[in-house]
Amino acid sequence: MGFTQHGLALLPLLEPARPERADAARNRNAIMCAAARLVAERGVDCVTMDEVAGAAGVGKGTLFRRFGDRIGLLRALLDEREKDFQEEFIRGEPPLGPGAPVCERLIAFGERALDEIELQGDLMVEAEAGAPGERLLHNVYGAHRAHVAALVRELLPGADSDYIADALLGTLAAEVVIYQRRALGMPLQRLKDGWRALLDGLSR
Repeated sequence: MGFTQHGLALLPLLEPARPERADAARNRNAIMCAAARLVAERGVDCVTMDEVAGAAGVGKGTLFRRFGDRIGLLRALLDEREKDFQEEFIRGEPPLGPGAPVCERLIAFGERALDEIELQGDLMVEAEAGAPGERLLHNVYGAHRAHVAALVRELLPGADSDYIADALLGTLAAEVVIYQRRALGMPLQRLKDGWRALLDGLSR
């Protein structure tokens, strides 16, 4: 857990990796590298746990004990990039990190989130599969929600920052963005312009 840069709320951050035995660390690294390579080469829909275990040179039981199931493995892949994202919006350079006007920080957050979906949206959608609303209980959503809500409180004192944070983040859900990009053919820049317009209207 960690504080936002405003000291207003606790961010439910991804936990740092716990110390591991050398062999366990090697296995994890081999699994993550194999999974990332297979997803990049063939697409997330075509990658099975059996294939990842074979490519990593570990037993299938090792894979399931470590990650629980396929969704757990995919979430672990996303966590590697998510840690970097969280570090940038908490302690990084402005405008994403501290030091820029609040509205500009919110704009930078959304633009970066859209870039991440552009790079790995299919993986995000697969990793978010599960019971309805399950992704909203995950630490990743919790960290994003706490960060956005803290900025909204600073931008609009007295507003319902929790509701507004959920409403804003709803526009950045991977499934929604992929629908806009692929089904509706919206250019990425149009989505970024729309996000900026949404925040400009909110701040007036």
